[in-house]
Amino acid sequence: MQRAVRKLAVKPDFLLIDGNRFRPFDGYPYVTIVHGDATYASIAAASVLAKTWRDERMRELAREYPQYGWEHNMGYPTPEHIAAIRQYGLTPYHRRSFHPKELEPTLF
Repeated sequence: MQRAVRKLAVKPDFLLIDGNRFRPFDGYPYVTIVHGDATYASIAAASVLAKTWRDERMRELAREYPQYGWEHNMGYPTPEHIAAIRQYGLTPYHRRSFHPKELEPTLF
């Protein structure tokens, strides 16, 4: 499944990125800032908005896939979530890069 790339209606002059990993796009100038949410109010505000949106989206997905407990774990690899993946497999909403160590095969 490929993600749709949306073009921004308003072009930013500069991007402040929380963390130290970022794949640049469309040539926007940027800087990465470790713990940027503790340094810049704009990053902290964006973080709150992103988490609020994510939590609401997880509650929506929990109605479609109640067995994963997304309304409680918000997509984090809790024991409940790992058990559901083992029993039911991945959904179209799971990131293909989602590889918690608990799901890795073991020798014993």
